[in-house]
Formats: sequence, C-alpha cells, structure tokens
Amino acid sequence: MDTYFAVLPTDVIDSVILQINHSSQSSRPARFLRLPHPRTGLPSLFLPHQPQRGESDGGEEQSPMILEVQTVAPPGARSWFIGEEVVSDGRLLVMTPIDPLFLLIPILGATIVEGGGQVNFRPADDIFEEAATKFAEATHPSGSQDPSFIVTPDDIVTFGALDCTMLAMRRICETKEITTDITVFRYSQERLVEQLTKKVAALATPRITEMSRCLIRGLAKNELMEDKHEDLLALGRTQLACDLVSQYLPADIRTALIASFDFTPLESHVRALQRHHLNPSPSGGVAGKKDRKRTSTVSEGTSVKRKKEPKASQGVEKLKKASVDGMAKLSTFFGKKTV
Repeated sequence: MDTYFAVLPTDVIDSVILQINHSSQSSRPARFLRLPHPRTGLPSLFLPHQPQRGESDGGEEQSPMILEVQTVAPPGARSWFIGEEVVSDGRLLVMTPIDPLFLLIPILGATIVEGGGQVNFRPADDIFEEAATKFAEATHPSGSQDPSFIVTPDDIVTFGALDCTMLAMRRICETKEITTDITVFRYSQERLVEQLTKKVAALATPRITEMSRCLIRGLAKNELMEDKHEDLLALGRTQLACDLVSQYLPADIRTALIASFDFTPLESHVRALQRHHLNPSPSGGVAGKKDRKRTSTVSEGTSVKRKKEPKASQGVEKLKKASVDGMAKLSTFFGKKTV
C-alpha cells in the first residue's frame, strides 16, 4: 500500500482514529471519491467525512463534510522522513473542506434537457443515477482509459447519498414534498446564483480581504486603497470575491454570477487609470505628441552649449605662470643644424 503525507482537519483525523479504535463490521472508513471538478469537469479526488451517529467531539455533534484533495508537487524528486519511516512520494496532499454545492453543479447540469427545456421534478436517486450514467459514458467510452480519468457511477451515487449533499440539494433546487418520505427536486440556476451571491458577500468583507497580501496588492494596483475611492473599494472587494468563487464555476455560471452585480463604475475607473498610465500628459494623447515635437524642434534650432572645461591642476597653473624668457623654443630642436 502506498503511503502519502497529507494535511487535513484535526476533527477528521480524530474521527478516523475513533473509527479504528472502535472498528466493527458495520462501520467502514470513508473512501476517496472521484467526481467531476465543477469548473473543468475533469475527474478530481474528494474525501467525504460523515461522522457516525452519536459520534461527538467535546459534547458537540460533528457536521458532515466533504474534503477537496489537492496535490502540492515539488519541482524535483523529494521524500518525507517521518520518525524512522521514509515516505518515498515527496508530494504533499492538502485536504480542505469544500461546499458540496459546487460539486452538484456539473452533476445537476448533466441532467438538464438540451435546448434549455423545463426540467421536471424528480427524486434525488433518479437524478444521481442519470448523471452517473452520463459521466461514465463520457469519461470511459472505450474501457481502456487510465482509471484516474474515470468517474464511476458508484462514486456519484455514493456522493448523492451523503447528508451534506442532500442539504446542498435543498439550497439550489426547488423541492416538493410528495409524502413524508418522498421529496422531489428540480434544479434552479436562479437559486444557485442566489447562493453564490451570498458567498461573494461573505468573502468581500475587509476582514477576509486583508488576510491575503495578493488581494491587497490587486486593490492597491487600481488605486482603490485611497480614502476618496471608498465606494469603488467595496466594488473592488466584491469583484475579487467573484474571481475567487469563479475558480469553482463553469463559464456559464460565472457569467450569470458576474451579471448579478453592477461593476460599471469600477470598470470605468480602471479604464481611466490605464489611459493615464499610457499617456501621463494631462492634456491628452494628441497634446503629448505636440509637446514632444516642440521639444525636438527647440533642440534642433538652438545651439548646443559646450560643456564647461574642467579646472586645471595646481601643477599646470604654476607652469603657466613660469617665466620663459631666454628659453629656446621646442621647435628649434627639430630644425636643420647650421655649420
């Protein structure tokens, strides 16, 4: 079995240890799921964490979650030394919680009728089974591809059975209660954009922005940190938050999210700033050319002043003052000798 070095939340580690210490045939540790990435659609690894019923930490019930697995690969060959053990794979696996809402976007999108037709209300099991079939056909049509590029139906069905997934389904889908045990769902892009807008508002606060130097540099580059641009600063934070959320959105959803905000004042400010940087002359681009031509004409029509000669040394000045009366000139040494 391969060994990897990973960083993940402590409550997940504690839960895994608890399951190992109290292992039974009825409880199995969570396994990695390969699901389509919400932005690219490429198969990516995720680790579900759904605590057992009654499992608690400090008296508080743990919430179900799903972790995104990202790999930090070194540029060259590396190894990890953990105590006396050597882990030959030097990559670092970082597992961070991700909202299942994002993972539902490609899955629910696969069940939408082509042409934008109205989607019917359906049970969740039917939705995930249809999506599983479509992704299996799209990623594994010939049966000979690399397993790392395959989204299996079992992984999508397992993801759909998670409690955190069903909670996310209710946030972005219209629902109808048929009976106390049967609920049907219909995907709604409007509800999805509404949820994404709330995420943008949560990320656009000054406290979140100031945690990243990269975000602060982006605001300062557009001169939004000045006191006179307070309104534009709020828009700048919102735009950066949209960019962050868009890292997990396909192109059409990203366009719909950005369209829900009015960035016109900010875009006008940035364009004016760019024009000023390209032509810093206050009189505009044409006047700037005239100024350069006038400077060139003056330079050509005016005599160039000679540089002031440097002051001679003290020895040279003394030789200038010395008396040369009675001394032969230097040219006499090179003339014809007289007999």
